[in-house]
Amino acid sequence: MAESNSPGIRFGAAYYHEYQPTPRLDEDLDLMKQAGFTAIRVGESVWSTWEPEDGVFDLDWLEPVLDGAHARGIGVILGTPTYAMPMWLARKHPEIAGETATGKPMTWGGRQEMDFTSPAFRFHAERVIRKIVGRYRDHPAIIGYQVDNEPGLQLLYNRGIFEGFVDHLRQSYGDVETLNREWGLVYWSHRLSTWADLWVPDRNFQPQYDLAWRRYQAGLVTEYIAWQAGIVRELAHPQHFVTTCISYDQPGVEDVDLGGALDVAAGNAYYEMQDSLTHPSEDPRSAGWIVKGTWALHLLADLMYSSKQAPFLVTETNAGSIGLSSLNYSPHDGQWRQAAWALVARGANMIEYWHWHTLHFGAETYWGGVLPHSQRPGRVYRELARLGAEFEAAGTAVAEGTPDSDIVILYDSDSKFALSSQPPFSAPGQYLDADSYRRILSAFYRGAFDAGLQVNVVRPQQLFASRGAMTDAAAYAAAHPVLLVPAFFTAADGDLEWLEAYADAGGHLVLGPRTGYADREGRARTEVQPALLSDAAGVWYDEFANLSEPISVASSGIELRAGAAATDWVDGLTLSGAEALVSYAHPHFGRWAAVTSAGHGAGRVTTVGTVPNQALAHSLASWLVPAPLAAWPSLPDSVTVATRTDQAGARVAIVHNWSWQPQTVTAPADLTDLIGGSEIAAEDPIALGPWDVRVLRLNSPSRPKEAA
Repeated sequence: MAESNSPGIRFGAAYYHEYQPTPRLDEDLDLMKQAGFTAIRVGESVWSTWEPEDGVFDLDWLEPVLDGAHARGIGVILGTPTYAMPMWLARKHPEIAGETATGKPMTWGGRQEMDFTSPAFRFHAERVIRKIVGRYRDHPAIIGYQVDNEPGLQLLYNRGIFEGFVDHLRQSYGDVETLNREWGLVYWSHRLSTWADLWVPDRNFQPQYDLAWRRYQAGLVTEYIAWQAGIVRELAHPQHFVTTCISYDQPGVEDVDLGGALDVAAGNAYYEMQDSLTHPSEDPRSAGWIVKGTWALHLLADLMYSSKQAPFLVTETNAGSIGLSSLNYSPHDGQWRQAAWALVARGANMIEYWHWHTLHFGAETYWGGVLPHSQRPGRVYRELARLGAEFEAAGTAVAEGTPDSDIVILYDSDSKFALSSQPPFSAPGQYLDADSYRRILSAFYRGAFDAGLQVNVVRPQQLFASRGAMTDAAAYAAAHPVLLVPAFFTAADGDLEWLEAYADAGGHLVLGPRTGYADREGRARTEVQPALLSDAAGVWYDEFANLSEPISVASSGIELRAGAAATDWVDGLTLSGAEALVSYAHPHFGRWAAVTSAGHGAGRVTTVGTVPNQALAHSLASWLVPAPLAAWPSLPDSVTVATRTDQAGARVAIVHNWSWQPQTVTAPADLTDLIGGSEIAAEDPIALGPWDVRVLRLNSPSRPKEAA
């Protein structure tokens, strides 16, 4: 079932009473109730507790937790424990060990060390899943199930997986001559005479092979999670949802495909706090699985929403310190509220912290929970209890809405895979930057965020027939007038034709670097670049270059912010009908345009031939959408506004002040404060304290007049 049928915004934490050094179940649950908790996640990490010996099950230990939660109105998400296998299974079936390189099994002592495709592992995993779900399927506390946890942590090199890959290639390509041709294996004498000639992937340098290997690994993860979800659905009641906790930074995950097996997308939202949440900021880039910056937190939320183009669950987010011991940054007062409401603004229908109590042993002893090591409620608990009260007051009105958007950005996991082995950039201390895809995309997203735009992230699987979708380009252009496409590297011919049709039908198509440069095999295209779109774009290029230092740019059609510059990359854009909007202030690169635009049919194609710095990306976004939906009058620089709209047209605005300085904004219309309950008249001042957030309903379904 859809999780949106649940009341309001669910709120809670992962709870492991089995990890408590002394029994305190009632005390914990009472504190949760007082803090407004409505959900907990349990059971996913302790297979050896569920099944202490092979075939010997202890299933009753969790019942008091579920009983106590139900008595207090707290729903329970029950996890399957398959990501952390017991040592007796490792001892009895050493062949289960996953391999990080061919013939090199992982040693034990962590988690996810197994080859999850192993028949022996599958037998034991299915048995424990059926035992747990069968035992608790009728318990009234259950609201849903989480299968496994953070799948796709690493790529696996077991012989059985490699042989399955060879079979997959044989079924996909038919014969080795076709594979030789499609992968270009004439290069460096890699032609195959038989399928047995295919080399193992450990030190492979052939990019077509690497792309196919990454796709295959992601497909295995998708199949594995779908397999577990199918077992759970056989036993569970239909009103209970099935999900998994996605860590979006893992190398073996294609989250849209994975989401197809789930009722609702769910995942991790870990982020740096303290001054990292200052807005505006000039920190250069987000980190990896722990994002850095207000803009990066919003990008993560928009990515999570895009997994199913539907509301999502945050199954893990930080209550305090993150990691094993070294990321101990104490959040400023108010930042828990801010981050949680920001996630809700972009589509989260549950905020769940990892975890309830800070552990006293194990690898994650210093990963801060809601309660500290003393077990006594402190500042974290008080701040989250305040948030719980806010969700109770306002959550239902917000949960019924859909995040608004001013602009669409295409995000493609497949291009991310391809550009990890064919990266256009280096990185500090590295010859190649395996995260090149997100380096390009993040620059454009950050510019949109800085310009006050709300972004809908969309995926190729949701647009193009080549990926299984059947979205009409003209209808999409009418609903979404600006589509930004950076680094869409592995585009099919039909994908590029759809983009051209989108512009022809009236959409404003914006092309970024590396878009359409390769085909679906990751081979460089023979067409003039941008491939199949150069005529519509009125521009072409056949040269490109890296930039070791930013280059200043000048405008002939866009109002540029101070410091606007090109970074990292230059496509040698040559005009063939387009107008140059931005040029390079450089004696060599000045021969080419940095940004061009051309009318096409009823629409327009704009081409950006560089990775814009923060000022240039902001300038481009403001030019693309000069009147954002949430453009309240005279907003201070540190204040952002995000909106959700329900089916009746009622809009809720979530207003943040990301700074130490108190701010005042002006109400653009008559408003209701959904937390405090007060009425605010149009043009009245609204006070925001340091690191503050307000949740306000516009008492008219129409757009504020200042942004119309």
